[in-house]
Amino acid sequence: MIEVIALTKVYQDSNTGRHVAVDRVHFQVRAGEILGLLGANGAGKTTVLRILATMLRPTSGAVRVCGFGVEDSPAEVRRRIGFVSNNTAIYDRMTAEEMLAFFGKLHGLNGDRLRQRTESLMDTLRMNDFRKCPGAKLSTGMKQKVSIARALIHDPPVLIFDEATLGLDVMVARNLLQVIRQLRDAGKCLIFSTHIMSEVEKLCDRVAIMHQGRILDCGTLSELKARHGNHDVEELFFSLVTSHDPTATSQSVLQGAE
Repeated sequence: MIEVIALTKVYQDSNTGRHVAVDRVHFQVRAGEILGLLGANGAGKTTVLRILATMLRPTSGAVRVCGFGVEDSPAEVRRRIGFVSNNTAIYDRMTAEEMLAFFGKLHGLNGDRLRQRTESLMDTLRMNDFRKCPGAKLSTGMKQKVSIARALIHDPPVLIFDEATLGLDVMVARNLLQVIRQLRDAGKCLIFSTHIMSEVEKLCDRVAIMHQGRILDCGTLSELKARHGNHDVEELFFSLVTSHDPTATSQSVLQGAE
């Protein structure tokens, strides 16, 4: 459902000059699969995901979602994806229920179909207790549930989660991971970006390790562990990064992931 071929994104900065944020990235994600993008902050994960979501244009390479290119068919791509980040804005004056109705209508839903989707998501994400509460009065966890629900309202086949658990308390984060598993089991195609090793171990079918805009390796955790002779995910990550970047240290990489 997702195909990324030689994806590159270059920025021109008046102070620092040419900056390669994403460097010839390749990967595929199938239906019923969660691909984890694992990397410290600044590794290029969010840039890749924003290109997938048609928020940014690639410098070169090809990206297809459900057969549609992000450059030549952006509207078709947007119809087929849901995007959740850790800083998605919530309208202060709209209630949780009103926000779902608003975004559902933007996606062409109305009447019984919109009501059915809203009720289903309210139940699945346990939102009924605050469905009439305006956005300004929602807690961080409640806001994140609204963000997830509005990304799911049109029942897209592809879902992108960009550091979606950042800032959530343990119970809300645990509930979110459970919902993501359910989406995978329902046949959705998912990308889950994180720098938290435990989330990768619990959730992802395959993992792509990113550093300085490149994917250093990709595979199941068992494949990666066998390939690199390391059975601890954190140590595997650090050894892979430092082997490709001799100037990096475990401490500097860890600070970037905090």
